[in-house]
Amino acid sequence: MNRTTDPKALAANSTGEPHASAGGILTIDLGAIAANWKKLESKGVPAECAAVVKAGAYGCELTPVVTTLAAAGCKTFFVATLDEAESVRTAAPKAAIYVLDGFFSGTGDRFAMLNSMPVIGDMGELAEWDAYRATSGWLGGAAIHIDTGMNRLGLSVGEAEGLLPRLSTVNTGISLVMSHLACAETLGHPMNAKQVTAFREIASRFSSVPASLANSSGIFLGSNFLFDMTRPGAALYGVNPTPEADNPMQQVIDLKARIVLVRNVPKGDTVGYGATWTARRDTRLAVVTAGYADGYFRAAGGIDGTRSAEAVVGGKRCPIAGRISMDLLAIDVTDVPTPVRRNHMATLIGDGITVDELGHHFGTIGYEVLTSLGTRFARVYKEAPAATTVPVADVPAPST
Repeated sequence: MNRTTDPKALAANSTGEPHASAGGILTIDLGAIAANWKKLESKGVPAECAAVVKAGAYGCELTPVVTTLAAAGCKTFFVATLDEAESVRTAAPKAAIYVLDGFFSGTGDRFAMLNSMPVIGDMGELAEWDAYRATSGWLGGAAIHIDTGMNRLGLSVGEAEGLLPRLSTVNTGISLVMSHLACAETLGHPMNAKQVTAFREIASRFSSVPASLANSSGIFLGSNFLFDMTRPGAALYGVNPTPEADNPMQQVIDLKARIVLVRNVPKGDTVGYGATWTARRDTRLAVVTAGYADGYFRAAGGIDGTRSAEAVVGGKRCPIAGRISMDLLAIDVTDVPTPVRRNHMATLIGDGITVDELGHHFGTIGYEVLTSLGTRFARVYKEAPAATTVPVADVPAPST
């Protein structure tokens, strides 16, 4: 994958053009990620603000994102897999790391080596984890995931109650109790009240153990949802955590793709596979090097009688024309007031086009847009200001 952390130091061809061979340039603003974390941290006071960096930091890549967040003051990270935990441990040696997919048989030594903690959501899983700790002498903790209505991962409330006698032992092995909100992005959804009530009741019985419920959207539901730790994910990367209101987060992603051909299409001619889009006038098209192999979903293409996704060319929003191909898409640039030429760039995300908007046209959500962006784009990282650096505390000792 092409990438650089300094836009001024991009690899150039003999003419000096940055990333001359790249079909598109994906710019990731690390300063915006740091600013978003700080906003979420301030919104969740007095709870600790962790960071969810699974799926390669939602497609933004683990190492630069974790390094940035650790410098901003983040002390706890949540990942999905042990491989991700290893990347986080390298980038943030003193951070606390939770692995959301939990404890797989035979992985105890690796958890110990990485000083990472599984999120336990099954009694059999917990038994295996306890057996490993007993035979190895490892004293590392684990989070206990309690299901409060998602019906995905998590112990039942009754199973969690059965663990209460552990709290009187010398080393409980429990460093966190947590649950996950199902409908937090909908402010008035009755599931929110149901889940916070259920979690508050069981968490109060684990009074000596920190508790965590709120995801990105949950942070905006009010102080009743904050508990001891919040776990924002998508909002860090610019996804709107309050879709019923304006987005309070800074945009993180900018995606530009290269125009490789500009052509005239007569009125009445069709464009693309399936001939789904017909020129209603003599039309000027820009063909761009991005397609569904790059994570620009086929569903966003232009079809007669429907509204397609848009791109920004020459400062003007322009509709996608015809179906998205594997490697190419076409943009109707007829109304662009300035000349559009080969080698110019079209903005697919940025200049007012958000990942949430694109998710709507893709028939999905901003999360999937972020995690689908392809590896063929050159990646440019805008560094966070050095002033964000804050010392990171040592990993807390296992709960006793």
